[in-house]
Amino acid sequence: MVEPLPLSPPQFGCPIPVAPGVHWLRTPMPFALDHINLWLLEDGCDFTLVDTGLASEPTMAIWSELISKWGGERTLRQLICTHFHPDHAGLAGWLVERLGPRFHMSREEWLTANLHRLDVGDEAYRGAERFYHCVGIPAERRPEITSAFFGYAERVRSLPRSFQRIRDGDRIEINGEPWEAIVTLGHAPEHVCLFNPRHKILISGDQVLPKITTNVSVGPWEPRANPLGMFLDALDSLRRLPADVTVLPSHGMPFKGLHARINQLQAHHDERLSSLRDGLVQPTTVLASLPLLFKRQFAPHDERFALGEALAHLNLLLARGQAVREESDDGVWRYRRV
Repeated sequence: MVEPLPLSPPQFGCPIPVAPGVHWLRTPMPFALDHINLWLLEDGCDFTLVDTGLASEPTMAIWSELISKWGGERTLRQLICTHFHPDHAGLAGWLVERLGPRFHMSREEWLTANLHRLDVGDEAYRGAERFYHCVGIPAERRPEITSAFFGYAERVRSLPRSFQRIRDGDRIEINGEPWEAIVTLGHAPEHVCLFNPRHKILISGDQVLPKITTNVSVGPWEPRANPLGMFLDALDSLRRLPADVTVLPSHGMPFKGLHARINQLQAHHDERLSSLRDGLVQPTTVLASLPLLFKRQFAPHDERFALGEALAHLNLLLARGQAVREESDDGVWRYRRV
């Protein structure tokens, strides 16, 4: 059973204790998913911070107020970013420049973040537009959805120029205790979770969320990738952790019941894969497959995530030999079940 901790969420910018030595901080996001959970870990007289929030005026105002309240008596000793997405790394450069913490990130996440900040020219735009042609977006709609793909640099204004690399199995010392880094693939290239064995705490990032499902997408840069297969394998790898671990996710409520939630997520994807395969009676574009997976319409910003998720499911069916992909003369990909 998945059981939320008996707590009320903190108000934006007002951290509350949630576990031994761990404080729960929320910052806002201007989307349907309106918040991200950040974790302040006591580290001697200072803090280690896990994730930063978006590079936005409201989030910077929250951090400026917190820093002012610390009054120079406390600072950030270390900053750990679980992965490159803007809500997790948006203020990494700003905080490092302002407070000087040691910055930790996995190498693929740091490189991917830099790629997304720099890869914004005409060639990148044309490449993304070709991708959206291949997945079935009509020509008149392609500029709008392609433009929605770009915007990373607006939400991640700067990145630290150097970093300390996190690898799977590394131990990061925080407040004299080792936290184990667990690298989970699929949602991002080299996403990092953190596990404290003494207190049985898992900072799960976006790998395990209590209610919503993690976005697992295929994008223009690696259209034949199989991230969903990697994501499901990563869920399995977390079963080695204690069943009564306290899970601190990036969105939603902290909870207990890790194994039960893993079962739910795996069953969810099994059901979607089955529904998708059953619907591929005739050759079907990625765009045309969306109603087989989702029951609603999407704005361009959200539609690109839905397309990425659909393609991730289709690519897993291909990897399992349950579907084939055909490329027609117009260059559009179409899928049918085997």
